[in-house]
Amino acid sequence: MSDPDYKLLNGQVRALLADEADALASAANFVGLLYSAFDDINWLGVYVLRGDELVLGPFQGQPACVHINVGAGVCGTAAATGETQRIADVHAFPGHIACDAASRSEIVVPLVVSDELIAVLDIDSPSLDRFSAEDQRGIESLCQTFCELQANRESFI
Repeated sequence: MSDPDYKLLNGQVRALLADEADALASAANFVGLLYSAFDDINWLGVYVLRGDELVLGPFQGQPACVHINVGAGVCGTAAATGETQRIADVHAFPGHIACDAASRSEIVVPLVVSDELIAVLDIDSPSLDRFSAEDQRGIESLCQTFCELQANRESFI
């Protein structure tokens, strides 16, 4: 298992999305690019904030939960706290929502544009403790780049 080159991947995110005006297309390509860059993951996608719930957006992997209440599970906790959730063992996380029984670890990063939560990026792995502190910093950097590029769009999705 090797982690992606986050600096290179960040440049690819910028090049791929910089001139795209459509937020949905940008989110779909962001998800596709990241999914292809990581080893040992089984799901990667975006949940979009709609009122007091997260709604499934672009993703790669098995069909997933469509609605998650803010505050529920790992994704809802990230949305409620505004903080990245890096979970070594999802089965030990109180209130974990099991969309895919194969998932054993998870990282969820809030996507914030102009100081407003718009969505979360969710990445699952079938391995315990898949995501390191270095992964967290790298994924947060990718999300920051994505959000900077979204700032000029009229709406996210």
